[in-house]
Amino acid sequence: MEITHSSSLKPFNFTLLLLWLSHVQAAQSFTNFIFGDSLVDVGNNNYIFTLSKADSSPYGIDFGPSNGQPTGRFTNGRTISDIVGEALGAKSAPPPYLEPNTEANTVYNGINYASGAAGILDDTGLFFIGRVPLREQVSNFEKSREDMVRMIGENGTKEMLKEAMFSITIGSNDILNYIQPSIPFFSQEKLPTNVLQDSMVFHLTTHLKRLHELGARKFLVVGVGPLGCIPFARALNLIPAGKCSEQVNQIVRGYNMKLRHSLVTLNSELRSEDHNTTFVYANSYDLFLKLVLNYRQFGLENADKPCCGGYFPPFTCFKGPNQNSSQAACEDRSKFVFWDAYHPTEAANLIVAKALLDGDQTVATPFNIRYLNDL
Repeated sequence: MEITHSSSLKPFNFTLLLLWLSHVQAAQSFTNFIFGDSLVDVGNNNYIFTLSKADSSPYGIDFGPSNGQPTGRFTNGRTISDIVGEALGAKSAPPPYLEPNTEANTVYNGINYASGAAGILDDTGLFFIGRVPLREQVSNFEKSREDMVRMIGENGTKEMLKEAMFSITIGSNDILNYIQPSIPFFSQEKLPTNVLQDSMVFHLTTHLKRLHELGARKFLVVGVGPLGCIPFARALNLIPAGKCSEQVNQIVRGYNMKLRHSLVTLNSELRSEDHNTTFVYANSYDLFLKLVLNYRQFGLENADKPCCGGYFPPFTCFKGPNQNSSQAACEDRSKFVFWDAYHPTEAANLIVAKALLDGDQTVATPFNIRYLNDL
């Protein structure tokens, strides 16, 4: 607004002022666009017909913002993305894309597109019926981008996206679907392991390039963790306590190695076009394996059994008719590595998130999340 020496003030447009203020706020706070599966889903699956849901107790029992009520997070408290966002100054977690009226928050802290049971490959998670595959998550971001352009213009949108972080945590379900026994009507002919890995990397790389075309510049790509150590995989392969399935972990390591090489290539190719482009690879495999094998060093007491739900099929975590939320889960959730048969507890997420934020190049390459955010 311009102040003059005349007795009257020039009229100005309040709508434009509000849009400008929102853009300034976006530039000053941490903005994160999150893609992935149930490890980072914050409620998108609440809005679709699916067997993959976390909208009932005791899920969310330790999640402060909801006063212990389930939000759709597949853990007892915060996800790694929640914890990283808080550490980097986010005012609140990015809302789920499918939640009504989400677009209004876009320019402030980003949006979460992740969906439980989703995979890199479109057919992954078919057994769960509803889920939002990565291809569709990227399409949803494209729609969000159109909303941003309407709010702050093309140039404003480009500037905001250049500073925002794009977090991609996906691939676990593609491998879990591959290792589990065939289910009638849902099974497909199994590809050789190397073909599966190559297909996952090819499709993920394609989606990353599309996000880059849409304006993304700061990428955090999380590798797949040691799935052979989760209660589901250990039970499936009859692995004794304290051990992991080496067969499953070998598939994961092969995929992660190929993904890491692909990201090195992307960094080389796309940084030559735009020096602002950076792909960071988060080595969740070694981080989580170290936690599982040395859990007592981190102050935890159980890395075998899930805190909630059975150790054998059907692995369900829910509150019985005569239980309260606390009775449905273990008493001290801060001492368990696994919340249910598939997902870590908030306690485990805190340990991994801290390492990703401030760790060295064995944890994240070419540098950690905090450094990426400061670029």
